Amino acid sequence: MKPFTIYPAIDLRNGEVVRLKYGDPSLQTTYPSSPAAAAQRWIDLGASWLHVVNLDGAFADQDKINQAAIRSILEIAIPAGVCVQLGGGIRDLTSANAALKMGVSRVILGTIAVEKPTFVAELITRVGSSRVVIGVDARNGLVHTRGWQTATGLDVETFAKTLKTNGVETIIFTDIQRDGVGGGVNLGSTRRLAQASQLQVIASGGIHRLQDVQAVKDAALPGVVIGRALYEGTLDPQTTFALQEGSETC
Repeated sequence: MKPFTIYPAIDLRNGEVVRLKYGDPSLQTTYPSSPAAAAQRWIDLGASWLHVVNLDGAFADQDKINQAAIRSILEIAIPAGVCVQLGGGIRDLTSANAALKMGVSRVILGTIAVEKPTFVAELITRVGSSRVVIGVDARNGLVHTRGWQTATGLDVETFAKTLKTNGVETIIFTDIQRDGVGGGVNLGSTRRLAQASQLQVIASGGIHRLQDVQAVKDAALPGVVIGRALYEGTLDPQTTFALQEGSETC
């Protein structure tokens, strides 16, 4: 059995744990758990990785707003041996290095990977491919950036192939139209992207039921990011984390 990792999402906005629908900041649900409490809950249930997104950084280059929240998560995760991947507003060497020095296991690059592809190759040369993952967010097959607000006109498969030539090994693919609304992962597009790019493609967006998670695992994809379904209980967290198989190490 290939390794399969469940990545519970902790999306941060103004220091709070939130989820958005379709990536729209006006369609926000705020959850009562503190970021640290959310991290502790998922770790207690068996999470080996946490997927943390600084939405303020993604939307408006305000990458400092959630620093205290991010540190509180790391203070829970690191002693427990749990890995953290962090994205949102990481658009230069300074912010990438700062995140890694904080104890983040790998950084998620999004907008910068589209706007400055050479930066991806440079960062990988400096820190290694295992510490860099690319968030590829698409609507109708076209890549979007700036917190999903900007359409690029760039075909997602073409973009993924370019990433591979720059040394990328792993991407997180999100179908924006599925994200936060529980319609199920766009499994067809995710599998085609993995086949076309020959990259490790983590699925994201739309998980609602346990069957959705099982379908991703059965498709031999390396993992899945889950947000709203865990927070709102449309699937049982304990049963979900039990589907993990040999999750990758930090």
